[in-house]
Amino acid sequence: MAGGVRKQRGRWYGLWHENGIKKSKVLGLCSEMTKTAARDAVAEIVRDVRANANTALFGPFVEGPFYNFYERKWKGSTKSTNENRMDVHLVKRFRDCSLETFRREQLQDFLDEKAKTLSYSMVTHLRWDLRQIFAMAQAEGLVRRNPAQLLFTPKKAAEKVAMVLTAAQIQRVIGCLAPREALITELAIFAGMRPGEIFALRRANVADQWVEVRERVYQGVLDSPKSERGFRKVALPGRACEHLHEWLKGVAPQSQAFVFASERATPLSKNNIWRRNMLPHLKEEGLAWANFQAMRRTFITLGKIAGGDPKVLADQAGHDIGVSVAVYTQSPIESKLKAVNALEKLVLG
Repeated sequence: MAGGVRKQRGRWYGLWHENGIKKSKVLGLCSEMTKTAARDAVAEIVRDVRANANTALFGPFVEGPFYNFYERKWKGSTKSTNENRMDVHLVKRFRDCSLETFRREQLQDFLDEKAKTLSYSMVTHLRWDLRQIFAMAQAEGLVRRNPAQLLFTPKKAAEKVAMVLTAAQIQRVIGCLAPREALITELAIFAGMRPGEIFALRRANVADQWVEVRERVYQGVLDSPKSERGFRKVALPGRACEHLHEWLKGVAPQSQAFVFASERATPLSKNNIWRRNMLPHLKEEGLAWANFQAMRRTFITLGKIAGGDPKVLADQAGHDIGVSVAVYTQSPIESKLKAVNALEKLVLG
């Protein structure tokens, strides 16, 4: 794909090969452009062609223009999660495939294959990733159509059962843990706080009956909350509030000291606390599934059953009410029975 120049009828023509095809372009008048300038101009064209040829492959395009653009939007935790998912399942599989060779059937077959071993949620994320990747490739003029536009998540993808703790199970969870881990659990279940918010909590952010969420920690990196809704005041129920203030008596007096600090005065690691201090005890209780996500789901679900307003619960948890209702809220059979019996009574008396 080396370039050259040719003088013809008083004009400089740039010459190069692109995908095995001879290309040419008028660069300028010989009276206005030196041969050196003409060579520089065609060299620039060749560099652009080479760059486009590289990014027209799936792997270089995703790792280059796609990541570069979306990293400006993604927060640290989102970036890590998204890039790891795409690197493992998409880039590794399609790295050297030309973008323009992809077809809808090929991509749907890929999702069907992934559905045999991955969860419904993971396959759905991969479908969305492919749509975004090819939408950007289309916007860049690298493909004429988006072959991922009509993809769907296969029905056979295994959808995980969203578990919610019962009142008795919550008491067992708290009862089997040491005071520090029990307090962390209370903040997650009764106050609806995310683990990253709990471990980033500083003494200065603790008031009499509430705490203010200003930071979160993810994989050891302090950051701001994921969205504006994340910046909020979180109300503390009576016992959890009492236990938190009792715990603060043993925390360093500095206002910026972390409530749950390591020996180095940094935020505790969520993964370490879970693996070493919580999971072993929960396994003994048969509640190994009761992770922080289940705790958050429990807060929304039981809060609604207890009569909490959905908007207030969403504000307390720091997310959109639509996410609160559609994603986190589960409907126990008792609630369903109450609803259908109320309907039957209304109609039949």
